[in-house]
Amino acid sequence: MLFAHDTECGLIAAAALVNTDEPDGEGLPDVAGLDRFFVANGWTGRHEHTEAELHAVRRLRPRLRRIWHADVDEVVAIVNALLRESHALPQLIRHDDQPYHLHAVPRDAPLATRMAVEAAMAMADLVRAGELGRLRICAHPGCENVLVDLSKNRSRRFCEAGCGNRAAVNAYRARKAASRS
Repeated sequence: MLFAHDTECGLIAAAALVNTDEPDGEGLPDVAGLDRFFVANGWTGRHEHTEAELHAVRRLRPRLRRIWHADVDEVVAIVNALLRESHALPQLIRHDDQPYHLHAVPRDAPLATRMAVEAAMAMADLVRAGELGRLRICAHPGCENVLVDLSKNRSRRFCEAGCGNRAAVNAYRARKAASRS
């Protein structure tokens, strides 16, 4: 583990949320889609299952996506704004059989607020560690998904949407074609 467990979870959840804003379709098409995202990403606490909550979560995505394209000063500005707007007050918390970890807003805060703060806290750890280079855009041509490289050797290049497999298949086919020529 490179970072604290809650930092890694926050980074992965932030990337997953950003990637639901797909150019070819909405990854959070309805409240049921948000419910699935909530469960799949291990969120706990308040979840209203409403259209208003869904729209608040969707509005967060462009702000988080900007982090993957920003320099350190802009990342800091975004992180600070998210924390300030959410009235974040970091505290050590233990719940649901999890060890102590940081929460900066109550578990009954709105879901979009908790998502914003979890992402901001995780990004703050990356800034402090000088590790913003771990935030990347998928290397597969045409893919705009974001990813967090948590590998020890900083070698991750592709998102979770199968782009690594597609790249490997394309390279294999190119080698086969070249060997036949």
